[in-house]
Amino acid sequence: MQKKLKLWDAIMLVMGSMIGSGIFIVTADMMRNLGSGFWLIIVWVITGIMTVAAAISYGELSALFPKAGGQYTYLKEIFGKRMGFLYGWGLFTVIQTGTIAAVAMAFGKFTAYLVPALNDAAPIFQSGEFKITWIQILAIAIILLLTYINTRGVESGKLLQNIFTGSKIIALLGLIAAGFILVDISHLAENFSFGYDSFSNLTKDKFGNFLKEGWEPIGGMTLLGGIAAAMVGSVFSSVAWESVTFVSGEIENPKKNVVKSMIYGTTAVMILYIAVNYVYLNALDRDSIAFAENDRVAVAASHFIFGSAGTAIIAVLVMVSTFGCNNGLILAGARVFQTMAKDGMFFKQAEKNNKNTVPENALWMQGIWASVLCLSGQYGNLLDMISFVIVLFYMITVFGVIYLRFKKPELERPYKTWLYPVTPVIYLLIGTVFCILLLIYKQQYTWPGFLLVLVGLPVYYFINRKNKVQE
Repeated sequence: MQKKLKLWDAIMLVMGSMIGSGIFIVTADMMRNLGSGFWLIIVWVITGIMTVAAAISYGELSALFPKAGGQYTYLKEIFGKRMGFLYGWGLFTVIQTGTIAAVAMAFGKFTAYLVPALNDAAPIFQSGEFKITWIQILAIAIILLLTYINTRGVESGKLLQNIFTGSKIIALLGLIAAGFILVDISHLAENFSFGYDSFSNLTKDKFGNFLKEGWEPIGGMTLLGGIAAAMVGSVFSSVAWESVTFVSGEIENPKKNVVKSMIYGTTAVMILYIAVNYVYLNALDRDSIAFAENDRVAVAASHFIFGSAGTAIIAVLVMVSTFGCNNGLILAGARVFQTMAKDGMFFKQAEKNNKNTVPENALWMQGIWASVLCLSGQYGNLLDMISFVIVLFYMITVFGVIYLRFKKPELERPYKTWLYPVTPVIYLLIGTVFCILLLIYKQQYTWPGFLLVLVGLPVYYFINRKNKVQE
């Protein structure tokens, strides 16, 4: 593969893949689970520590295995083909493609703010609860357009990524500045006045609307459960930074630049996220955050900061953000499926590069399946279910750093994990507590996704049997 991506391009890929639609939406649900500005910020700080600790740990593996395929390659090299396949299976069935579908749908929904006819139009097709809307068609069109652009060569995808990521970073910085300069009445002190106390409000009326007067004090294990539930949102908003490892084969000096891009990119994004949440706490009171219409807390804050033009401003920002995010996800994901095909673990056609030296077939397979998920309407549920599994795979990969130190201490490590073993252990401890609390309190986020990945086991054995027969 040609080395066409520089360090700056890799950083833009990390940041662009992370910043999608989550930061504009998830804070509402987080506030309903926590009821306190103090705990809201604490959860974002915990998520930030987790994310950067994982990126620092991954750096050692990226320097050891500077190949395309990233996390799939790490898991395969450390724990064997079966573990690598299960990750790749989860990535194709829902982790990467489901995220692409969800981000494209967010683009469509926020476009509908600017073009109300999209919201008002009758469904193209409807049978019971299943329906196909023009927003879904727009989401599919965006996926196919970005897939086509990326088949034209990595230069096209890189240029688009840098433009859109740069734009949304500037826009977020502008929102953060305006959120403190233009706000006449600050709610920051009020939102932090609850101190260490926490509250939950998940009570709904018969129509499914949350009741504003239902705040209940929580503490002890119930608070831990609330923190875990809130972290589903912050973790979902902070994943996909590992996408840069998928394209290691196309990055200049990958042994150094991949780890630098992950650490610089994740640190910058988590600082931005915490600052944006301070803006929400400054511009809005607790109820306005928790009960923002359709959870669009960024729209509510922007309306308060900029007046009636706020809705249009935030809609454009989310459209830019989701467009750039999806470009990064599409660019990176196909490289994993190409690497799997080379290992005999995916459709053989995905192995080929086109005349522009990019995996065109893998790109279209990814794009078509993501489009199917858009039509299914189930991608949101699938992503909720898979968040637990994403963290599990992160934990297995981070554990791989410690495992290799004992198993193969003689390996030359161009980069060694900073503060080893403290850094990987921090991630493993936080991740373990998060997963255990979800298993106890929010099982709808755990078992379905875990079972979906386990379905990959019979597929793996079938592929392996087929490969042995051919040999």
